[in-house]
Amino acid sequence: MENSADITQTIIDTINKIFEKLFASIDNSLYSTLDKITFINSDILTDNTFEKIFGTSTSNGILIIANSLLLGFILYYSIKYLMSHITYTQVENPFSFIIKLIIFGLFMNYSFSIIRIIINLNSNITISIQNIGENILNCQISFSELINKINTNMSIQTSSIDIFSIDGFIKGTLSLSLLNLILSSAFRYIMIKVFVLLSPFAFLSLTLNTTSWFFKSWLKNLFSLLFIQIIVCIVLLLLFSLDFSNSNIFNKFIYIGGIYALIKANAFVREFVGGISTDISQTVQKFSSFIN
Repeated sequence: MENSADITQTIIDTINKIFEKLFASIDNSLYSTLDKITFINSDILTDNTFEKIFGTSTSNGILIIANSLLLGFILYYSIKYLMSHITYTQVENPFSFIIKLIIFGLFMNYSFSIIRIIINLNSNITISIQNIGENILNCQISFSELINKINTNMSIQTSSIDIFSIDGFIKGTLSLSLLNLILSSAFRYIMIKVFVLLSPFAFLSLTLNTTSWFFKSWLKNLFSLLFIQIIVCIVLLLLFSLDFSNSNIFNKFIYIGGIYALIKANAFVREFVGGISTDISQTVQKFSSFIN
């Protein structure tokens, strides 16, 4: 019996040590990484390779394709306008088309600067919310600071974690939720860059009434991806504002609820304005159903 109990305790100690190293690794690296890929600014565009792909002038990169399509739109409208005299179909007024062509043609070629302003504006709103939290709560509103608050106020230490205790369960839940959150944030980071590359075509689509739907869809998706950042910052501010000095089970589960709210931030935004899903599990399920 004693040997059996010793073996069981050895297995438990081994499992706890494995999870101690895992949780310590997550705390030391992923939270700071999560701050970088969640709270983005115009630095996301300051990449020489990305700028070359987008186009540094109208004669290279994505911009040369967009400007070629602009000529195609002119040809399409010209043919459609000439055919309208034969078929007696109603088409847009030439003067109106030319005005839109000039305005949105300029927007298209300066779309990189326009998107930079939009991203910086979104970043400034986020920074303002963080500054409010820092001034009132005297702490930095970030994921890296959040883990320190959780471990300190909730008495969860990765150096002596017991995965089979309630604290160990909560710590494991928080860490797994973090992995889900960082995957979603990484996906969001990439999709923002994708929609930046699509911005010239989005502005170009406004030149014709039949293609303007593309701009509306593009704008809704880009706005939802950027707005997630503000929602996440507000949830973090709320978490930091709560008093968890009394480390009871109620407070611990409230923290889990806060982390879950961070994960579901994209779902909240989609309920308000629509847009693309950054939920990794939903994306995998949709992809699997598509294959099947």
